[in-house]
Amino acid sequence: MHLAFLNPQGNFDPEDSYWTEHPDFGGQLVYVKNVALALADLGHQVDIITRRIEDPDWPEFAAAEDAYDGGVRILRVDCGDSSAFLRKEDLWPYLGRDWVPGIVAHYAGEGKMPDAATGHYGDGGLATALLQKASGVPFTFTGHSLGAQKFDKLLAGGESMEALDAEYRFARRLEAERTAMNHAGMVITSTTQERQEQYGHRAYRGAIDTSDDASFSVVPPGVALDVFGADARHANESEVQRLVADRLVRDIAPDRRDLPVVVASSRLDPKKNPVALADAFAASRTLQDAANLVFITGALDDPLRSDAGAGDIELDVLRDLRAAVTAGGLTGNVAAFGVQGQAALSAVYRYFASRRSVFALTALYEPFGLAPLEAAAAGLAVVATRNGGPSESLVDEDGEYGVLVDPTDPVDIAAGLERALGPEWDDLAAAGRRRVLDRYTWDRTAEGYLEAIESAAENRRRDLVPIHPYFTDGAPDIAMDRLRDLSYS
Repeated sequence: MHLAFLNPQGNFDPEDSYWTEHPDFGGQLVYVKNVALALADLGHQVDIITRRIEDPDWPEFAAAEDAYDGGVRILRVDCGDSSAFLRKEDLWPYLGRDWVPGIVAHYAGEGKMPDAATGHYGDGGLATALLQKASGVPFTFTGHSLGAQKFDKLLAGGESMEALDAEYRFARRLEAERTAMNHAGMVITSTTQERQEQYGHRAYRGAIDTSDDASFSVVPPGVALDVFGADARHANESEVQRLVADRLVRDIAPDRRDLPVVVASSRLDPKKNPVALADAFAASRTLQDAANLVFITGALDDPLRSDAGAGDIELDVLRDLRAAVTAGGLTGNVAAFGVQGQAALSAVYRYFASRRSVFALTALYEPFGLAPLEAAAAGLAVVATRNGGPSESLVDEDGEYGVLVDPTDPVDIAAGLERALGPEWDDLAAAGRRRVLDRYTWDRTAEGYLEAIESAAENRRRDLVPIHPYFTDGAPDIAMDRLRDLSYS
């Protein structure tokens, strides 16, 4: 089978450039790449379609075609002004007018369209709906994280609807997501909770029915065991370990450097809630006596002391994090540094697992939560938010594979961390790793995708939500009153 994955935001190249350095990259690109490679291993031809950019600041993305080892093609098609990298919020005018016609033209030149496609995120979902309209190619939609929940949270923070739409283009995003989920032959979610909570939002009424089992397929993502497995080895494993030891010497008091750690690795984003983790440490003398706290911060090497390389959102989080460290008397108990790439991160996890350490994810809401499973595969015990995917991946009727906590309650976070660092560490670490091996591998994910794709080809929608002419004909932009209708009808 010939499959196309449409992913206009971020970008792809064989070196996975910028994945930890830009908000348009990150976890969803890891997901797309690994599903594609797993499908290729099963004998299918897979193309990842993204954007071509001829910007000297982004030289990796200038070629029209590239490839990953393993046979997955990377096709880059012009999307608007190719002389500059456009952030994802600025892509909407070009998807239907440039990008999808370019995709159709590319495959016409090859003499055959793909058998099926998958759209990732709202922009990729809209594009696959447009591709289906132009060519008849059936598609599945993987939303990853829908816009309505983000809009609600930001609106609750006090900004006006007009200001939020100007910055994030929510009217366009919600309209695109409605189109994608309504036109798709199958919607793929990572958890049942994602299906009910995200797609059940009032903004998507009339576009999809969450009670319709024929519309949804739950396909959890997987862990790259060749990278994150406890027995895997990074080519520079020893070098990474020396870097970690050096940063602990730099940041941690001499009499504490041999302690286990609680390690958190995520973007410095308010949604990831890192300040609550520092507050939990400050609230518990038992926790401070048992472990140090370590933040892995992507491209930021010394963020507790330096603003170098930090964006505006990161600076806001750093300001609060530094204040929490100072107010809690945690100087000398906390380290923060960056490592580049998944392979290096996995080496960090293995280093800390040898010290009987714990991985922590205290996000306010985590749609799935792949990071805790990667940490578990590397041998760490896991403490994670109870809000979202971890409530399914780390607990079931047979037991628990990590400790779930309330991310809004530092006392509960501290209690969960104390538990994971204590006598239960061996059992929790073993259970978490076993859970990944049994259920969360990319081979399993690829098999789920194939089943969903086969169903999508047979499950054509009726009574379709019309595609807004803004996306195709240059009609007037989607009005604010439409955003109000979608959000509060």
